[in-house]
Amino acid sequence: MKEKRSANFNPGPAALPLEVLRAAQAELLDYQETGMSILESSHRGKEFEAVNDQAMALVREVLGLGNDFHVLFLGGGASTQFALVPVNFIGDGQVAAYVDTGEFAAKALKECQIVAKAHIAFSSKEEKYRRVPKISEIKYPENIAYLHICSNNTIEGTQFWEFPDTGNIPLVADMSSDVASRQLDFKKFSLIYAGAQKNLGPAGVTLVIIRDDFLVKAKKGLATMFSYRTHVENKSLYNTPPVFGIYIMKLVLEWIKRQGGLAGVEKMNQAKKSLLYGAIDAAPDFYKGTAEKDCRSWMNVTMRLPTEDLENRFIAEAAKEGLLGIKGHRSVGGIRFSIYNAVLLEDVQRAADFMAKFRKSA
Repeated sequence: MKEKRSANFNPGPAALPLEVLRAAQAELLDYQETGMSILESSHRGKEFEAVNDQAMALVREVLGLGNDFHVLFLGGGASTQFALVPVNFIGDGQVAAYVDTGEFAAKALKECQIVAKAHIAFSSKEEKYRRVPKISEIKYPENIAYLHICSNNTIEGTQFWEFPDTGNIPLVADMSSDVASRQLDFKKFSLIYAGAQKNLGPAGVTLVIIRDDFLVKAKKGLATMFSYRTHVENKSLYNTPPVFGIYIMKLVLEWIKRQGGLAGVEKMNQAKKSLLYGAIDAAPDFYKGTAEKDCRSWMNVTMRLPTEDLENRFIAEAAKEGLLGIKGHRSVGGIRFSIYNAVLLEDVQRAADFMAKFRKSA
């Protein structure tokens, strides 16, 4: 019996590869002949320790990282990292620099300001977050602890296509919505964090990657659970981790390898974003992209129609066609197609075809 599958354009939790869902389904009741589900397995048992180790190794392999990077699987979402990064890494007399390019970048800045000094290195807030900065526009303060960026802005539909060369200044990135979606030199980042629920797995697990030369700068004497050192020293197993989320992440990373790694994933994502932006640019009098063209996101394609009534009709008629999750974030409205790794090219083609049909009928 063929599964009924909608075209899932939700921004997160988001689409997962069908192969992964089937694999999890097949061994859900009896994992590795243990007579137990992975959902019931102890995080201290050898079966889950193997899953944890394999997932860490896969992160390093897929992203091209060496053993000088520590891989963590934590709870609390990327929002918890907004606070943990400054708590761990801003020393006495130091200030952190933040690039403000969207709602989540602004939230990270706000959390930093609660516990330490923060310098706004760039902001596009007055431009309604329509773009990310040119590298030359980022301004660094003295006594800088790190530079923080959000690589892809899920709500506003913008993305860094290139990253600043910060030299000796640690570069920290929230990559929640575009991690593992294209080839990058991940080694240039001192710390990366990403909620898994967009490209890597289900909600509930957050990937954190810390380079060794940055970890040594982490403060000592912090509350146990707030210290990255705790989680590094215990391979994310100090307390009960999000076991099922890590297991699914392992399956997703294996799926990425089968697609040809990041090179294969990037090729597919490039095709998907070209289809949707092509549909927008083919009717500029009707579909208006909200991001500047030179920083359009590959993951979150955002647009407006001439009126809100038309947008509501567009969303309703798209749902009848099985195109779901396209309503823009409540803070900005409009339309948003989130086309993460697991979204099928054929579903994006359906969306582009629907856009052309809707334009003619409006």
